[in-house]
Amino acid sequence: MKDTALTKIHTSLGAKMVPFAGYNMPVSYEGVNIEHETVRKAVGVFDVSHMGEFLIEGPKALELIQKVSSNDASKLVVGKAQYSCLPNEIGGIVDDLIIYKIKEETYLLVVNASNIEKDWNHISKYNEGIGATMRDISDEYSLLAIQGPKAVEAMQSLSSIDLSAIKFYNFVVGDFAGIAHVIISATGYTGSGGFEIYCKNSEVEQVWDKVLEAGADFGIQPIGLAARDTLRLEMGYCLYGNDIDDTTSPLEAGLGWVTKFTKDFVNREALAKQKEEGPKRKLVAFRLEEKGIPRNGYTIVDEAGNEIGNVTSGTMSPSLSKGIGLGYVSTEHSKIDTTINIQIRKNKVPATIVKLPFYKA
Repeated sequence: MKDTALTKIHTSLGAKMVPFAGYNMPVSYEGVNIEHETVRKAVGVFDVSHMGEFLIEGPKALELIQKVSSNDASKLVVGKAQYSCLPNEIGGIVDDLIIYKIKEETYLLVVNASNIEKDWNHISKYNEGIGATMRDISDEYSLLAIQGPKAVEAMQSLSSIDLSAIKFYNFVVGDFAGIAHVIISATGYTGSGGFEIYCKNSEVEQVWDKVLEAGADFGIQPIGLAARDTLRLEMGYCLYGNDIDDTTSPLEAGLGWVTKFTKDFVNREALAKQKEEGPKRKLVAFRLEEKGIPRNGYTIVDEAGNEIGNVTSGTMSPSLSKGIGLGYVSTEHSKIDTTINIQIRKNKVPATIVKLPFYKA
């Protein structure tokens, strides 16, 4: 079990620590509902240093990224980031990721912690015939997510850069919290705005301390992974291993918007055929109409009790005080406002398919 550079600090703050993706991670400090509300209404800071980072460099870097990723990375300019996925050869997804263009011929790929080795091996396999320079820097860098509507105002004193000028899915490399060169990225997994800060492990303790100090007057609190999950689910953001995996296609998962058939990429022809014919199942968002909490693996049934799909993510929404979830259903049952039923133990609980996001600020 690996520790992040901040594990001792989390323990000293009384965080409940759990194993997650091979790391010892803080799941909560005060409780999921309190932490969730802090991010929705003020500002919170997450240690997400378990995420993986690869540098892809050299004159062949873009060629490799274009081959292994579904989105069109040729559209990236320096200072822009792009959400994408890595299709596999059998119609599924190796991982979802964010691609940053750091400078000409240098890209940073940020991947899920549980998939670091798998992703590295997959990309390396395609690089054999291309020859880009690849470096796994996951163990050298830390990542803090400072999220919430007060994030810009709370953090502005820590940088000479105008944080309010950094547009969504853009980033700058500059000074922050007394460190000369960090990546300040207007990205996140919560839907409440804010930044993600990439710095070296040797620098992150200083950044963490200064972030909490600067945010004190704005109600900042450290936030654990449990609230990160409820926050992302209220937005309908996919979680790898639940809503997408090696068996789910980008088109089934509603990720057609990051699947660009204007270029060649892994399994392009099969996915193009699926797009033409239409996927047989789709990932949908649903809201329970009665009391209950949907959970990963629960069966989705129609009025007659016939199985039509399964739940991939579910929770009691702290913002809505209702059970919400994501799940795959057969395409004929996937339209907005369709009534479905979640099998919760012996009860068939009615639910309505809704448009995302569940939560709107």
